[in-house]
Amino acid sequence: MAEPRERWRGRPYFLMAAIGSAVGLGNIWRFPYIAYANGGGAFLIPYFVALLTTGIPLMILEYGLGVKMQGAPHVSFSKIKRGLEWVGWWSILAAFVIITYYAVVMAWCWNYLYHSFTLAWGGDAKGFFFTKVLQLSGGTAELGGIPMGVFWGLLLTWVVVYLIIYKGIGRVAKVVMVTVPLPIMLIAILVIRGITLPGAVDGLNFYLTPDFSKLLEPKVWLAAYGQIFFSLSLAMGIMVVYSSYLPKNSDVTNNAFITSFANCGTSFFAGFAIFSTLGYLAHVSGVDISKVAGAGPGLAFVIIPTAISKLPFAAAFFGVVFFLTLLALAVDSLFSLVEANVTAVMDKWGFRRSRVTFIVCLVAFLIGLLFASRGGLYWLDIVDHWINNYGLTAIGLAEVIVIGFVFGTKPFREFINSVSEVKVGVWWDIMIKVVTPIILGVTLITSLYGEFSKAYEGYPTWALIIGGWAIVVVIIVLSFILMRVKGRGGERK
Repeated sequence: MAEPRERWRGRPYFLMAAIGSAVGLGNIWRFPYIAYANGGGAFLIPYFVALLTTGIPLMILEYGLGVKMQGAPHVSFSKIKRGLEWVGWWSILAAFVIITYYAVVMAWCWNYLYHSFTLAWGGDAKGFFFTKVLQLSGGTAELGGIPMGVFWGLLLTWVVVYLIIYKGIGRVAKVVMVTVPLPIMLIAILVIRGITLPGAVDGLNFYLTPDFSKLLEPKVWLAAYGQIFFSLSLAMGIMVVYSSYLPKNSDVTNNAFITSFANCGTSFFAGFAIFSTLGYLAHVSGVDISKVAGAGPGLAFVIIPTAISKLPFAAAFFGVVFFLTLLALAVDSLFSLVEANVTAVMDKWGFRRSRVTFIVCLVAFLIGLLFASRGGLYWLDIVDHWINNYGLTAIGLAEVIVIGFVFGTKPFREFINSVSEVKVGVWWDIMIKVVTPIILGVTLITSLYGEFSKAYEGYPTWALIIGGWAIVVVIIVLSFILMRVKGRGGERK
């Protein structure tokens, strides 16, 4: 007979875990650049509109689903209506795909943490990243083996993740009380160092100067909704799983507001560290800051290391702080994604936690070797693009349709209000049934239009089919297969 469901040791532990999941690498290497490229300070207007009209309503939905149904996403949707279990598996499988390459980014971070002590990239951070660390091949068809530094970093990542979650959320609760506050403190150190550097003011002006004309461009609003949706860890099964470990009478709305605002506040705060440093880099390089600003891996592993190497003193210390920050941000997000998969398997078949955790970590590690190869960066870029632009967006759309038109927003809202400190009104129904579906639908259509207009990043068609469309199709097919596989009871430990 199955043991009683695990429980968080208290509300603070749940909130720390949820915030840790939401606050990840994207907060430090994506949000600041997205803000700059879409109106600077003016971008905060559509950003917070998106937070209030889509981010928080969806967070309330997922928290409410987990608290009410007391199970992983597939359990929750099957309780709404038999035959909808596949929607839950869809989110779990998308999360699994993400962990296979997210762990590789952590492997890069381990390498850079090690090299930070000696600033091994010297004056050529770009060459160091692509030639020394990644040993990047000539294209998608050339995998070319695995650099040993990345291999050992990947192995270390999975050992750490396994040790954190194999004993359950009791250990997770202890870990997040350290790993969630830690990056905030480290970012604060980077902010203080950044704003005291020459040229920092130019960088912050570049980041925050409002261009209100941008608010008339639809793409700016779509960018805001996209950033909110993906930065809150929505549609990945995580928030449903984490909230399912709360008692059934637990608060929903207040927790959703706290998590959402903590995530967005961290993104905004991190921008001060990034752009003050970029302002300094532009100052010492004698170029316009627009020539050094960027987003994604290039920002974290090329641009910022270049700036760190030019610091007047204690450069190695701040290099260590920066990459320790990235690791602290990444690990909470990664093990939360793994936890979603582990809980889903346990809820379906009742297997032991330690066994399921080991298998999930092992399989993800083996698949991740593809992304760790010398051609792995190309495949990581392709898979991440499709999962984010089509997989997660479509899952979010499916969630609001199920709650809005199958379960019904009114009874769902009544349950939420019955357990919550902050009551939500009819506005939430409107968001879930009208605004969010329209936004996500428009985002999907816009993405598809761009996809067929031009090959993504110039990659060959065969690679885009294999790493993009094929994975999306496989996830959907496997979701239906897993729904049809009969679950069985078993001992849960």
